[in-house]
Amino acid sequence: METPTANLNRWPGKQRRIGVMTSGGDAPGMNGAVRAVVRMSIAQGCECYGICEGYEGLVRGGDLIKQMYWDDVRGWLSEGGTLIGTARCKAFMERPGRLRAAKNLVTRGINALIICGGDGSLTGADLFRSEWPGLLEELVRKGELTEEQVTPFKHLNIVGLVGSIDNDMSMTDATIGAYSSLGRICQAVDFIEATAFSHSRAFVVEVMGRHCGWLALMAGVSTGADFVFLPEHPPSVEWEKQMCHIISEHRRLGKRKTTVIVAEGAHDLQLNKISPAKVKDILSNELGLDTRITTLGHVQRGGTACAYDRLLSTLQGVEAVEAVLEATPETATPMIAITENKITRKPLMDAVRKTHAVAEAIKAKDFDKAMNMRASEFEEYYRAYMTTTSTDQPDMLLPAKKRLRIAIVHVGAPAGGMNAATRAAVAYCFTRGHKPIAIHNGFPGLCRHHDDKPLGAVRDLHWLEVDSWVSKGGSEIGTNRGLPSEDMEKTAYCFGKYKFEALFVVGGFEAFTAVSELRKARDKYPAFRIPMTVLPATISNNVPGTEFSIGSDTCLNALIDYCDAIRQSASASRRRVFVVETQGGRSGYIATIAGLSVGAFAVYTPEEGIGIKMLSRDIDSLREGFAKDQGQNRAGKLILRNEHASETYTTEVIANIIREEAKGRFESRFAIPGHVQQGGIPSPMDRVRAVRLAVKCMQFLEDFAGKSPEVIKDDPMSAAVIGIQGAKVIFSPMEVLEREQTDWKQRRPKREFWLDLKSVVDTLSGRPPVTSK
Repeated sequence: METPTANLNRWPGKQRRIGVMTSGGDAPGMNGAVRAVVRMSIAQGCECYGICEGYEGLVRGGDLIKQMYWDDVRGWLSEGGTLIGTARCKAFMERPGRLRAAKNLVTRGINALIICGGDGSLTGADLFRSEWPGLLEELVRKGELTEEQVTPFKHLNIVGLVGSIDNDMSMTDATIGAYSSLGRICQAVDFIEATAFSHSRAFVVEVMGRHCGWLALMAGVSTGADFVFLPEHPPSVEWEKQMCHIISEHRRLGKRKTTVIVAEGAHDLQLNKISPAKVKDILSNELGLDTRITTLGHVQRGGTACAYDRLLSTLQGVEAVEAVLEATPETATPMIAITENKITRKPLMDAVRKTHAVAEAIKAKDFDKAMNMRASEFEEYYRAYMTTTSTDQPDMLLPAKKRLRIAIVHVGAPAGGMNAATRAAVAYCFTRGHKPIAIHNGFPGLCRHHDDKPLGAVRDLHWLEVDSWVSKGGSEIGTNRGLPSEDMEKTAYCFGKYKFEALFVVGGFEAFTAVSELRKARDKYPAFRIPMTVLPATISNNVPGTEFSIGSDTCLNALIDYCDAIRQSASASRRRVFVVETQGGRSGYIATIAGLSVGAFAVYTPEEGIGIKMLSRDIDSLREGFAKDQGQNRAGKLILRNEHASETYTTEVIANIIREEAKGRFESRFAIPGHVQQGGIPSPMDRVRAVRLAVKCMQFLEDFAGKSPEVIKDDPMSAAVIGIQGAKVIFSPMEVLEREQTDWKQRRPKREFWLDLKSVVDTLSGRPPVTSK
């Protein structure tokens, strides 16, 4: 089978045979990782071998180790579990088993292994590598292999990918499968809460996590649960009273439903297990609540991977192959990790040791150490959860002179997570003593309807009103694309009339523009000399100062669900190409990331444009691909086109050109999902990041409390954008972003971090290199 044209080959002539295997518990996204490893290996001129059934296949060899070709992994991104299998293997735990595994690799000519699994699987892999020279010597000594056979294989390179739904590996923010599992939990809890509300019931939900409470914590943050139990941070000595106090206070405020999330490894400070049954009995006996228990079990592990896990597994699979090709005999075994938004390499055994140290710290009752050894964002999420779940915390109240009247406004198109951010901001305000004020329907609502009777656009927000917003899509306070400049005089008048002392803006490029206008108008209008911050929320992910916008993940999940259904139709008829139009404004982020997540043949973006030569090369490649198709399944093709990629070559025009040039050899259709990409329930990632970033924004604003308007006006940081940049969450001053980082004409950042990913899409699809002109 021919090797597709490689356009990422940075190691010409460096031939490797790379083995790939999955081990331990299955996790959504493992198939995406295997697909990326296979195709990236082939694109780099290497051979790739799939090792079926994990370490069992490595030990038994034979047909369980097989060469994998380009089309073998077609369609794998949308499959759950692991298609090359995984199994427990006692034989590999003993040296004789590892001896057989070494012999199998040498006889197959495999000199590198990429393993996707949990900490146990990766620990076994590193042990295997450390024993490798001794294993080869023993095989030669016993006469099972000759010196000539083993000479080319003196060194075995191993790279680890972490596949685990528990997200329990240290030194990485996320493991493959964790966010897919969190999605199953959130969906279940969202459904449960509907019946809980109907009957005014309490539900105790048990989730996975024996030594790691990530799933329980993130489920609590994502669903607005009343209480969570984690292994790393047990509740206080009198946790029964604390839980009952919080829940009874919520009930007193009018809340009809109660949700408690319990990790399977939850315990108290003395390591006594806290079971769902025990929690149920307390809620029933102490508070008189009609309480039910739901144990989600293995439903958390199944199903297809979410958009984030498809992207993560793909990029980490590509990085793993690069790590293999760059490795030397002295290179320590790397683990491919992610920190915030950046793919990184970390020493595998350092990560494993830290992971084991967390469990040891828990066993030793050193819970502060256990929390500190988790990723930094874990403790941030925990603090954010505790701050926003219970507003009755007198010790957290600020002095009266430090309390602010904080206006909250949504600007631009709706995006998943806007409401979650607002809920978190409001809860934080109540905990600290601030006054949260909603500006309904954006700046036009403020100017035109601020004093309407009986209900104006400027309204105080209340805890019970916002508590259920965490899982709601759209914008509960309304959003509008209108800018302050449409009536700056009236905007300033309203700011003064309602005595706004800080402004929290949630939205996309229009929100960015609005705060820019307000900042520039401070000289003329003293009412704008207040701290302001923008929390980027837009499906387009085109706000300067950040690599991630709230709502983009929800959009990607909606889009890949749509594309999976379209691909099914395309594959049913085999010889069909679908051209799918994506939203995203003048940024090709959504099209590109969705293209990686669904395995698109090509992606057309505004940044690159579309030319006749590009279309001609793509049609030729499609024609050649379908001509070679010998009846394989999943043979349908997808092309994603951003809505502004070209004024001439529209989605329909491209589909018609392809159909015409196909000359009956294959078919072409177009599909436009439209506003389906904006709607729906926010994804867990958008929810949790909305909460975390909103709390940070509130903390940022309250740092200006007590400062004079003149001091605020002269401080560049008093108008800022919060964003994820590489491995950090930072606030960037508007003044700098406006001047240095914004392409105002195209409504996007000047430097878009994801542009290099276009070549990854092309490489993994086998698309030949093209130019737009």
